[in-house]
Amino acid sequence: MADRYLRFTGTAPGRFLSGRLGLPQPTALRRWSPEHPDLVGPVLRLTAGAPRPDDATGTEPVPGAPDAPAAAAPAAVVLDATGVCEPAALHDAYAALHPVVRSLAPCGRVVVLGAVPDPADPHQAAAQQALEGFVRSLGKEIGRGRTVQLLRLAPGAAAESTLCFLLSPKSAYVSGQVIEIGPAAPVVPAVSTAASGTRIALVTGAARGIGESVAATLARDGHHVVCLDVPQAEEALADVARRLGGTALALDITAPDAGERIAAALPDGLDVLVHNAGITRDRKLANMAADRWDSVLDVNLGSVVRTTDHLLKSGTLNDGGRIVATASISGVAGNAGQTNYAASKAGVIGFVRALATDPRTTGHGITVNAVAPGFIETKMTAAVPLFIREAGRRMNSLGQGGLPVDVAETIAWFADPGSGGVTGQVVRVCGQSLLGA
Repeated sequence: MADRYLRFTGTAPGRFLSGRLGLPQPTALRRWSPEHPDLVGPVLRLTAGAPRPDDATGTEPVPGAPDAPAAAAPAAVVLDATGVCEPAALHDAYAALHPVVRSLAPCGRVVVLGAVPDPADPHQAAAQQALEGFVRSLGKEIGRGRTVQLLRLAPGAAAESTLCFLLSPKSAYVSGQVIEIGPAAPVVPAVSTAASGTRIALVTGAARGIGESVAATLARDGHHVVCLDVPQAEEALADVARRLGGTALALDITAPDAGERIAAALPDGLDVLVHNAGITRDRKLANMAADRWDSVLDVNLGSVVRTTDHLLKSGTLNDGGRIVATASISGVAGNAGQTNYAASKAGVIGFVRALATDPRTTGHGITVNAVAPGFIETKMTAAVPLFIREAGRRMNSLGQGGLPVDVAETIAWFADPGSGGVTGQVVRVCGQSLLGA
């Protein structure tokens, strides 16, 4: 659904009127397109604290547009604060960013590189934890469509794919996030073991909305996508699969034999498993019938656990595979009238974090992560009453709702073969929602 307020404030009269009335003035976000795949402008690389003997960032992943003039506003700033080991050294972070934040281009990026807090070193842990509060606060004040993130780098962290994602238009609606990155597991093949050499991805709930966008984005990135949805959506599902050159698989993900049927449909195994299927049956707990509770928990959580367990046990998920589940900020912050939905999505977060340390995944180079969308412009949110919908759109640092493609791009980053160092993470795609963020 169109955000008319965002369009209005993008006009000269809209800017004048909203400014006089003290209303929010969100900046239209710049998202990835084939014509504009990169940020435009130079990337500044700064340092806070003692320099490290190694450079975890590697070569600069986004040097800026080749034709960007030298005097152009910086498109991004990467601050290496891994050497901040004492509270007093936090002044270096202030001193590095204070002179440049105003000059950052609209829809620019700030990425702070930190270290994992060390419980054996209270001084280092205090300084590194302080960076989280710094980054989250900067994200809420920097404005003009800019985003701010903190990457905590473990020794030997494989950070390149994450930096490429965050320093690109693909991360337009991700802000205020803290992401921990470790070394990539040694068992990570570059491509699928399928005879064609093409990586195979399965996306549940793929007939429409976010699932359709995820399927399209993974197909763009070279995956053969198996699109799964309920039999009632078979016609729409077939259309999506046909358009993407993928395969349609119509089945009820809650069926007792769903795991077996999925495995049978994937003779070459599976490289990317995306759990996107989900439902809502909202009521306050006092008014909620048992069937509303049970159906939401079964679709949103039970099916995720059962099918993942079966695909791991059967060996369907190939070495170096990726599991990505869709949670929600409702599972982080809760939401009135959604005890069932919030419980299911919080359960997804717990499952992802535990499975990421399970020998069934760690022993095979399989990563497990979750996205937690906030207010995303879909048919479901278009049906929300006007004032509630507007509140959902504005109550985040970017002052607008996200798009299905914002969730899809984040999932595509998790699914990337180069993202082997990212596991057990829950990344909110919510524009840094003011609730639970």
